[in-house]
Amino acid sequence: MKKMFKTAVAAIALISSTVSLAADKSTLDSILDAGEMKVCFDAGYMPFEMKAKNGGFIGFDIDLAKQMAKAMDVKFTPVNTAWDGIIPTLLTGKCDIIMGGMTITAQRNLKVNFADPYVVIGQTILVRPELKDKIKSYRDLNNGEYTVATKLGTTGEAAVKRMLSKAKISLFETQADAVLEVSNDKADAFVYDLPFNALYASQNPDQVSHLEKPFTYEPLGWAIRKGDPDFLNFLNNFLRQIKGDGSYDRIYAKWFKSDKWLQQVQ
Repeated sequence: MKKMFKTAVAAIALISSTVSLAADKSTLDSILDAGEMKVCFDAGYMPFEMKAKNGGFIGFDIDLAKQMAKAMDVKFTPVNTAWDGIIPTLLTGKCDIIMGGMTITAQRNLKVNFADPYVVIGQTILVRPELKDKIKSYRDLNNGEYTVATKLGTTGEAAVKRMLSKAKISLFETQADAVLEVSNDKADAFVYDLPFNALYASQNPDQVSHLEKPFTYEPLGWAIRKGDPDFLNFLNNFLRQIKGDGSYDRIYAKWFKSDKWLQQVQ
């Protein structure tokens, strides 16, 4: 009986050890085992991730993801996902990492872990041209006579609700639909991330006026599932490496200091 008891205890210990090892397995190991890295993003956020005319995806985040996959010697697999479901998609294992221009916030950090910021942006404002002399900052928009449009589920929505609470707020599924409200004179202003607004203003100078100075501070980071220090360590060291060897600067210049890529966008 004593021998049987010891055998049972040993078996339980082995099972527990195996379960613990499986539970502790890093996503990094899963990526290497599968030979692919599944990357979540929401295509349509210029110049971070966009649909290309050839049916693929292009953008700043896409190039960084491809560079990362190359460093791992695995395949880059895009997982284009609606923004409001992107964190659940990560948490349920349908992708390995979110590389989609996600702002690091306390609320998101409760659900996921973020690597060190890879770029810092902020919210800016596009207004109807006739308001450019009247609206000088976000404070001027905090008035019930103005309608402000932004994208649902973004830090733009959070900023508008927090800082422009007196204005009428219109929320849309996509930034493209939201900014058209201003271009079509159905809204007075559009609040969204600096890169998108700067590009849109340069392309549509007669339809909008850009208040270029950001009124929020927003570091963007790559998000992964919690409890994975090995993957987090890899991401931070990878970022440090590409910033040190010039790869990051080259990719950044391609997407933020040139508009040649516009002809590739769907």
